Amino acid sequence: MNEATLDREAGYRLLRELQDERTIESTFPALEQAAPGFADWIVTSLFGGTYQRGELTLRDRQLVNLGALAALGGVDPQLAGHARTGLRVGLSHAQVVEVFVHLAPYIGVPKALAGLRVATAALAEETP
Repeated sequence: MNEATLDREAGYRLLRELQDERTIESTFPALEQAAPGFADWIVTSLFGGTYQRGELTLRDRQLVNLGALAALGGVDPQLAGHARTGLRVGLSHAQVVEVFVHLAPYIGVPKALAGLRVATAALAEETP
């Protein structure tokens, strides 16, 4: 059984591992200015808490994140960021694309297509 822990330092280390510097620099200062303390709470509770649980790999978590964000819809910046993070944790471009193909019967073709559009645009930015 995993204990519920909150490790602020581990959260910030993991954030730097998972997110590209561009995303961190463009998101967190603006968020801190708009809602002081909120960014720190997100990093501490999510990356320093939920992500620290050991039953899922980072790769597994990215697959779940892509599915959840696509199902929600309307969260294009987050979905793009998680598509890029997927590459960092071992997913290939083809595997990220396949997530949306697989999701179509579960979340609906329009949401799957919207997610695919966002993800492929984000992945195109990552191609050397």
